[in-house]
Amino acid sequence: MKTLIAVIGGSALVAIGALTAAIVQEHAQTAQVASSGTMSIGSTSKQETPATTPATAVAVPAVKAGS
Repeated sequence: MKTLIAVIGGSALVAIGALTAAIVQEHAQTAQVASSGTMSIGSTSKQETPATTPATAVAVPAVKAGS
C-alpha cells in the first residue's frame, strides 16, 4: 500500500514538473510584433455618411398569421 502511494505521489510530482516546464517555455518565447511607422486602412474599406432617415419607415409583414 505504501508503495502505491509513493508511486502516485511521484507521478504527481513528475506531472507538475512537466506542466511547469511547458509554462516556462511558453513565456520564454518572444512575441513578434509587426509594426510600421504609419497606419493604413485596407483597400476594400469605404467611408460613407449614413442616411439621416431609415430606408423603411414602418415594417409591414408580407403574410399575416391565420390568413
